[in-house]
Amino acid sequence: MDGSVGPMRVLVTGGSGLVGRAIERVVKTEGKEREGEEWIFLSSKEANLVSAEETRAAFEKHRPTHVIHLAAMVGGLYKNMRQNLDFWRNNVHINDNVLHTSQEFGVVKVVSCLSTCVFPDKTTYPIDETMMHNGAPHDSNYGYAYAKRMIDVHNRALFQQYGLKYTAVIPTNMFGAHDNYNIEDGHVMPGLIHKTYLTYLAKKEGKPLQVWGSGRALRQFIYSLDLARLFLWVLREYDEVEPIILSVGEEDELTVKDAVDAVVEAFGFEGEVIYDTSKSDGQIKKTANNAKLRKYLPDFKFTPFKQAVKETCDWFVANYDTARK
Repeated sequence: MDGSVGPMRVLVTGGSGLVGRAIERVVKTEGKEREGEEWIFLSSKEANLVSAEETRAAFEKHRPTHVIHLAAMVGGLYKNMRQNLDFWRNNVHINDNVLHTSQEFGVVKVVSCLSTCVFPDKTTYPIDETMMHNGAPHDSNYGYAYAKRMIDVHNRALFQQYGLKYTAVIPTNMFGAHDNYNIEDGHVMPGLIHKTYLTYLAKKEGKPLQVWGSGRALRQFIYSLDLARLFLWVLREYDEVEPIILSVGEEDELTVKDAVDAVVEAFGFEGEVIYDTSKSDGQIKKTANNAKLRKYLPDFKFTPFKQAVKETCDWFVANYDTARK
């Protein structure tokens, strides 16, 4: 794929976020950068991609041949529930600007990042790539979910009308260094890591760790470095327009309580853990099938969950003052 157009100039939108920083680390420190490649990691400080003008200016400046599109307005369950309109409008603008400008500038391939929340709320499990448009998403974050679905619509139309092979990946719950650890608005794992760390620091007070929800919700967690390695494979090798789920297998699905236990163990927290069942669990399960990924990459090894959690907690402690929170 990449050999036919000479050296790749890869523009990564959302380059300073969780996945962008993981891709940067894999490219720069794991020797995954190929000769003649150039990687540009674009942050929201450099260009507000909600603006068509700023998006165009970034493409004028960098002239990419390939784009990894990660930029989005994101947030956890409770922020989504409060701001569905903002999530819809901002993400629709960002995605249309990036995909349309990529087409205008002759970008060979765009790999966009979706989320398992694009799938219908009422569905059969496990979910696979063919089921995205089979019903309405969960009502807690429908604005974000529909905006992400529209990337798939846009990609299919680009292929039909112009023959462009733009595609998308659908990761399950990702976590790792450089996440947003905001307790109110972050995703489940980073919010949990921050809250547990603060409770651990205040252990002299003997306060319990309070977890929102029942802890029964099921999730498949993917470490950001594993996801980054898979993104590189999709960019270079995956040749379908249809999206691909990037996830650990169904057998590795965990409860939120399992995640809490892993974080508690990583910090050595020995206090009481209380589950606040007055708070929403969100979707109880959204089990994804990774058979398509395994067909392509049967031998890919995911980082063991507890090891990934420990590395993430250690990073958070070491970078507490500068981490997003």
